[in-house]
Amino acid sequence: MSTYRDLPSVDKLLRDERVESLLGGHSRRAVVEGLRLALDDAREAIAAGGGAPDLDALFAAASDHIEKRAGMSLRQAVNGTGIIIHTGLGRAVLSDAAREAVAAVAGGHSTLEIDVESGKRGSRQAHVERLLMELTGAEAALVVNNNAAAVILAVNTLARNTEVVISRGQLVEIGGSFRLPDIIERAGATLVEVGTTNRTRIADYADAITEDTALLLRCHPSNFKVTGFAEETSVEELVELGREAYVPVMDDLGSGALVDMSPFGLAREPLVQESVAAGADVVTFSGDKLLGASQAGILVGKAEYIDECRANPLARALRVDKLTLAALEATLHTYREGDPVSEIPVLAAIARPLVEIELQARSLARKINALHVDGLRAEVVETLSETGGGSLPGQSIESRAVALKSTRLSAEDLGRHFREYDPPIFGRIARDTFLLDVRTIDPREGPAIVSCARRS
Repeated sequence: MSTYRDLPSVDKLLRDERVESLLGGHSRRAVVEGLRLALDDAREAIAAGGGAPDLDALFAAASDHIEKRAGMSLRQAVNGTGIIIHTGLGRAVLSDAAREAVAAVAGGHSTLEIDVESGKRGSRQAHVERLLMELTGAEAALVVNNNAAAVILAVNTLARNTEVVISRGQLVEIGGSFRLPDIIERAGATLVEVGTTNRTRIADYADAITEDTALLLRCHPSNFKVTGFAEETSVEELVELGREAYVPVMDDLGSGALVDMSPFGLAREPLVQESVAAGADVVTFSGDKLLGASQAGILVGKAEYIDECRANPLARALRVDKLTLAALEATLHTYREGDPVSEIPVLAAIARPLVEIELQARSLARKINALHVDGLRAEVVETLSETGGGSLPGQSIESRAVALKSTRLSAEDLGRHFREYDPPIFGRIARDTFLLDVRTIDPREGPAIVSCARRS
């Protein structure tokens, strides 16, 4: 029976001629760690009643460990879930123009904070501020690292040590269990709730205003929907009240739509430029949701208030880097000069014609079935996609999926097999069937899916 004494030491393995193949492509430190992990695996096998592996098996195991540890854990993946803005899979896919802009800036020095004409130091915000002003009609704009940061910065600037009035029905919880009341508290303001969960009228806001009121806050419930006996106050009504009471109005839109999605069968989402036109003093929204750019929190609105936010010391702590700005600037240029619905992947996925998705799904299923993998069968089924990312709650988009069933593997096993492929391929499971929703799959990713199916 094998014992732990049958296992060689790390030193002995390092003297073996087989170690040279490992040292040829990796550092000695990495090889030593790989050998140690391989020996740990062998000890676990012995503890479970198995035998000690021979030297060839030990070196093979060490090689596997070394390769896994050297590989990138953050890497490209295939999204077959049907969730267009998938938080776990990186939210918005960047456009070709945005990716090219990021690569250009990442590959060398850049004009991040320098004025080309004078040669003196400039502002990193200048690359996107003018574009945001033109696209939204705002007097000024500021970009920070996400929308929660934008809300914290605005509330801390405009209402620190004073009161913020908001409807009870808008006290949302965003991803990661972050709740708007907590954000307001951390920003240094006192929360004043008005109305009820399902109905809040303008009179509720008016009755709550006191000499300590510094901000009227409206938060668009972008990750849930209240239906039935419901009523909410419009931004226009809040702006009118704010002007009468000399209290600024902030409109947190969350998803940040600049394009109306209703022509593609979805309910109309409030547009940023509409809130600005309605007179909101500050409007905040995300960069990596319906806008389709990099992760960012964007503040637009009256110059008086945006400039105050810009001067807040928190603004530096929350500032964005050059890669974020490059992607955002390129995306905004697409809105201004290009065709955002066809060139920005988030919008293109929402707008994809069903007939195009059907053809892609049938082609993919046909190629998988042509592999004649034992026990594996693919067919095209009707399904529903979602925008995701806390955008357009309760709304679905008709789609098509390739449904995979195996007589040898369960749906869970198929899902694990596809996730462990390189690149990882993610789908969803419904009724013991593994589904790959084609709405979120780029046609160029088809060969990877077929190759993975071949190995199932």
